[in-house]
Amino acid sequence: MKSTLLSEDSVRAVLKSIQDPYLGMDLMAAQVVKTIQITEDQVKIALIFGYPIQNTESLIQEITRMLAPFIGTASLEVTIDWKIRQHIAQNNLKPFANIKNIIAIASGKGGVGKSTTAINLALSMAALGARVGLLDADIYGPSQPHLLASKEKPLLNEDNRLQPVLKYGLQTMSIGYLIEEAPMVWRGPMVSKALQQLLNETAWDNLDYLIVDLPPGTGDIQLTLAQKIPVTSTVMVTTPQEVALVDVKKALMMFSKLDISILGVVENMSVHVCTHCGYQEAIFGTGGGNKIAAEFEIPLLAQLPLDIRIQEHCDAGKPSTIAEPEGLIANLYKQLALKVTAKLSLQKRDYTIALPTRIE
Repeated sequence: MKSTLLSEDSVRAVLKSIQDPYLGMDLMAAQVVKTIQITEDQVKIALIFGYPIQNTESLIQEITRMLAPFIGTASLEVTIDWKIRQHIAQNNLKPFANIKNIIAIASGKGGVGKSTTAINLALSMAALGARVGLLDADIYGPSQPHLLASKEKPLLNEDNRLQPVLKYGLQTMSIGYLIEEAPMVWRGPMVSKALQQLLNETAWDNLDYLIVDLPPGTGDIQLTLAQKIPVTSTVMVTTPQEVALVDVKKALMMFSKLDISILGVVENMSVHVCTHCGYQEAIFGTGGGNKIAAEFEIPLLAQLPLDIRIQEHCDAGKPSTIAEPEGLIANLYKQLALKVTAKLSLQKRDYTIALPTRIE
């Protein structure tokens, strides 16, 4: 029998009181409640998230516990699912039909661990269940083939397009797959054209997210990305010291001027962890990531350690999320992936691909 306390308003009130830690808001505000159905002896609630939510059982248990005083003897059925949707890019650039969202991983300065962050983030997203690609956009210094220990040459498909190199569940592409180890002595226009070819002439297969590992700085590659490629959002990578923050500020200002949204900042090498005793020391100072986040009013997404295992794993061609998938480092990247995908899911959706172009 249905309780006299039970109504759709009471169910909504309960859902409004439950916060999602990655979205940073309650379930009603996040608009993840798909349906609420109430009959004489049954309550059905369906939630659908815009990011690959994990630990759904614990959320179901919390909803069940909080609704218990209202439902009486009525049965309760809570279903939770997720679906990655396409979100609007800068200046309403037309999205790719086979790539829902493009996320640029950027830094103002080299040597801050941007490529390592990009590859572990991409692998963590794939481990959550998303379809993920990784584009190495550093034409002069491609590093992803080394980090993945992959020397495979991309094949051409029947449409004369490059097949992405598959590694650890990722669809990957890099100029490093196509050339020998000779230096790329190219001028800016050639570099920009090469980036567009790598993106447009690769047969990406139905990606939820394409992670683009940008070179450092604010040069031709970044401008090409902003003007020609529909970028859904950007993640900035920095280290804590002031010399890195100066360049990161420039990059942040550039992306803001180009109307590319910024999901947040990752502070890499926050603390050094001694492999012998576990002692943690902030070699590069403290507070840099927080300072940038506060100044530009963006979230601090993660503070990642300076740990020799990260370097060892990457040099071995098995990034930490693959080498030690249940380890502490892998969990930090997993938490970063959940925050990035959750915050991206709150951005305005793009319906241009879903809608018909004409009425028959």
